[in-house]
Amino acid sequence: MSDFDVLDCHHHVADVFGPSGAGPDGDGGLVGDRETRLATMDRNGIGQAVVIPGHSYLRPNGLADTRRVNDTVAAYRDAAPDRFPAAVGVTEPLYGHAGLGEIDRCADELGLRGISIHARFHGVSVGSPLVRAIVERCGERGLVPFVHAIGEAANEALWQVQELGRDFSDLTLVVLDAFSSFEQCQQALSVGELAPNLVFDTSLAYTFDLVEPFVRRHGASRLVFGTDLYSAPLGYRRTHVLGQILDSDLPDDDKRQILAANTRRILNLPNGEAAA
Repeated sequence: MSDFDVLDCHHHVADVFGPSGAGPDGDGGLVGDRETRLATMDRNGIGQAVVIPGHSYLRPNGLADTRRVNDTVAAYRDAAPDRFPAAVGVTEPLYGHAGLGEIDRCADELGLRGISIHARFHGVSVGSPLVRAIVERCGERGLVPFVHAIGEAANEALWQVQELGRDFSDLTLVVLDAFSSFEQCQQALSVGELAPNLVFDTSLAYTFDLVEPFVRRHGASRLVFGTDLYSAPLGYRRTHVLGQILDSDLPDDDKRQILAANTRRILNLPNGEAAA
């Protein structure tokens, strides 16, 4: 445990292997999910987390199903706002203009702080005009795009995220999972230089030793702490990267930025308080 404020920017409320919101206890399993999640956070010294729906939810009813998962993540936040001060929603690029309307609803009705983009589940690439339309609407509505860039997914390639950032240079984009392979740890060094509005999270990093050169080159303001925790049974007992950040030679102010302050700034969250 540490005395540092720790805010995890990357928690999914869903089973990575199946549909979101399914469970045995009438509320989609969310009470048990919350208890397990909070126990995991407490065990690791994580005070708060930003919750995001999973992207593998079934959507035979299209937009109605997307609305359901956004309603669910907002309710998850509202049930424990002291631990989950912000929630991020989803929409589907293949909905076209109708999907943009859901972004408006996330902002106006649900009070969400961002929109998650995970191209490997959307059936498009990050460079698609449909994704660009989502990012543009996020900028108009003051929502932060959370763009997944997992190393093994060609349609989430970091060079495409780079170009997205360059085309929306006045908008902060949070890039998730970018340090998920050795090659991307190296590539992030140049991508960070070419698109200075991109902020990267630590999710799926094998070791912080591969991430620290990014901080040394671009500064602590460009990195946020995230773990990519999913609902049980896929999770973790310990997040080793958190311990490595705390044990690193980075100045304490850099650690504070990475572990919580940057996410609070980007999402406009007050220190240690519940978001409205």
